[in-house]
Amino acid sequence: MKRAKDDGKHETASRVKITAGQVFRWAVLEGKTHTDITGSLRGLFTTPTPTHRAALTEPAQIGELLRSFDTFTGQLSTCCALKLAPLVFVRPGELRKTEWREFDLDSAIWRIPGERMKMKAPHIVPLSTQAVAVLRELFPLTSRGLYVFPSVRTASRPMSENTINAARRRLGYGKDEMTGHGFRSMPASRLNEMGWNADAIEQQLAHAESNKVRAAHTHAAQFLEERTRMMQAWADYLDGIRARSNLVTLWRSA
Repeated sequence: MKRAKDDGKHETASRVKITAGQVFRWAVLEGKTHTDITGSLRGLFTTPTPTHRAALTEPAQIGELLRSFDTFTGQLSTCCALKLAPLVFVRPGELRKTEWREFDLDSAIWRIPGERMKMKAPHIVPLSTQAVAVLRELFPLTSRGLYVFPSVRTASRPMSENTINAARRRLGYGKDEMTGHGFRSMPASRLNEMGWNADAIEQQLAHAESNKVRAAHTHAAQFLEERTRMMQAWADYLDGIRARSNLVTLWRSA
């Protein structure tokens, strides 16, 4: 537990303590020991408060960010990664490491295998027409390799997190203003305010379901029809604020 804590793995240390405590309590019941010694470690391996991940959520700020992507003069694959991030709601690592075989562009579907997801469950991302357009633009450049966004040094590895972070910094957005995870906070905030189904939003974000009863009835395709409408509406909304237009509405249709 101390090794894990010293390495900064506070959650791992806490889980080890919980598991060890279960073993000792079983041993007490079996008469193999007299006490659960992990009780003396109470409070020693607490998980630190998570740090805030900066995100832009005001329409004017989002529009300015999207317009900045059009001024990016670096690698096309990096530019496409920037443009795709606000359209798909996935975690930064899930985006950077994506492979071409996961996409069906004709059906506008992205199927991420469970081993690449944080929660280890397969995930479906309905693709808006705008997202498909970004991928089709990139297809001639990188589709001969495994990764949609390969490293600038070798096609055998995915693009690094530093590449994306550096691109945002070049556009004037530091980590205190916008992070990779901010592209998840952005739609989560706006879509909830605009009346979309909270369960559909959570499913699209691939958040863990804390209620085990509800979790038993959820799977990768749940709310897929509604999520498909929502993702296209979100992309249309982004186009509107990117063009400084007030004509596009994201309110959920009846």
